Amino acid sequence: MSELILFWHRRDLRISDHTGLAAARKQSAKVVGVFCLDPQILEADDVAPARVTYMIGCLQELQQQYAAAGSQLLILRGNPVETIPALAVALKAQAVFWSWDVEPYSQTRDRTIIDILKAQGITFLQQNWDQLLHTPQEIFTGGKSPYTVYTPFWKNWSSKPKATPVETLQNLTGLTEAEQEIAQKAGVIPLPTAKDLGFIWDGELIIAPGEAAAQSQLEEFTARTITEYQEQRNFPGVDGTSRLSAALKFGVIGIRSLWEATLAAQADSRSEETTASIRTWQQELAWREFYQHAIYHFPQLADGAYRDTFKHFPWQNNPTHFQAWCEGKTGYPIVDAAMRQLNESGWMHNRCRMIVASFLTKDLIINPQWGEKYFMQKLIDGDLSANNGGWQWSASSGMDPKPLRIFNPASQAQKFDPEGEYIRKWVWELRSVDTEYLVSGKIPPLELQGTDYPAPIVDHKVQQALFKRMYQQQKTLTSSEG
Repeated sequence: MSELILFWHRRDLRISDHTGLAAARKQSAKVVGVFCLDPQILEADDVAPARVTYMIGCLQELQQQYAAAGSQLLILRGNPVETIPALAVALKAQAVFWSWDVEPYSQTRDRTIIDILKAQGITFLQQNWDQLLHTPQEIFTGGKSPYTVYTPFWKNWSSKPKATPVETLQNLTGLTEAEQEIAQKAGVIPLPTAKDLGFIWDGELIIAPGEAAAQSQLEEFTARTITEYQEQRNFPGVDGTSRLSAALKFGVIGIRSLWEATLAAQADSRSEETTASIRTWQQELAWREFYQHAIYHFPQLADGAYRDTFKHFPWQNNPTHFQAWCEGKTGYPIVDAAMRQLNESGWMHNRCRMIVASFLTKDLIINPQWGEKYFMQKLIDGDLSANNGGWQWSASSGMDPKPLRIFNPASQAQKFDPEGEYIRKWVWELRSVDTEYLVSGKIPPLELQGTDYPAPIVDHKVQQALFKRMYQQQKTLTSSEG
């Protein structure tokens, strides 16, 4: 057995502030990275071209980082249950390290690989949660149960000390030429492009892929935007958010480094307003972990509603209405602007994610799983736990003490896009419409002459009343059956 340690990267595509890599380096200087292009993931029907393009860019930079540190990042393609142990055996690795994940598929896959490695006499790193500030085993209620409500989760989570960043990986020893030949025979391939994998994305990415771009974005955000985050985060026409969600999804920035940056910003704060803004963003990080803990403890969330009332809800599921929603042709300007932003950029402002999710579930009365899947097919930052949590929150089907939440599209536009700047940017045919009409959604037919912009496909007030009746009936039925 050699001193080689293989480090299997998944959603941790960086070498700095990496707890698993730091642990591997303490055990041996010969640490070689490996990434497996998993067909179970890449061939699913909810993969976004923008997300794959971003991931490949991150892997390109990670290969360069490994080379600079003196080692290599190897690329495999195939079922990791087969490819990871096979490579470890071929190279006579003493151990395979990786970071744990919360998702049901990852949990099942990893347990299987552990059993295979054990049978081959190869060790593995246990209980390394690199992408979380607090693991799912750390945050429990007084009764030792997982939290199902955010506010008490936040109080507990925020009260605990946070780990500091770990040292950047360096001074490694890579594979010899002979070992590289063995690796190629074991299935190692050159890193393909997104197009090689069948994913075409010609648009711009919200930020450039990789650790360097994410770090630069973090520095810019904490130096400028975070101080006004509480005030500006809800306005989609303003660049008031961090835009680090894709970087967090793929782990190209360490969560400990990110938290430390918020503490530094707090230390520099000179007003209560600025401190409150920073705290608000820290709460968003806690929401991220709340959803990850939820999917870990309640993996059934990935397959449907948490609340009994919605497990068999009689959704209308009109396919014509769903298609109009997907294309941004509902006749509700703020909804259509948001959907077109998603389709054209691979990203959507968080306030708008709530607006369009509420519209799909409460106005169109369509199963939220339809929208959840469509988001995953488009989003550069598509993440099971965050996407599922957000959709269940908007649909009122998830872990939330307030079961009904219905957004009025007009009220949302008037409050968060009062000048119609966001709407005009994405719904080009409405650029000349008066702001009053634009944000209210009540556009006179004369204003639409010469355009193909549709009339509203449903009446919000009518649908709101219908949904409430359906909800009460289903709630009563569920209670009687229980």
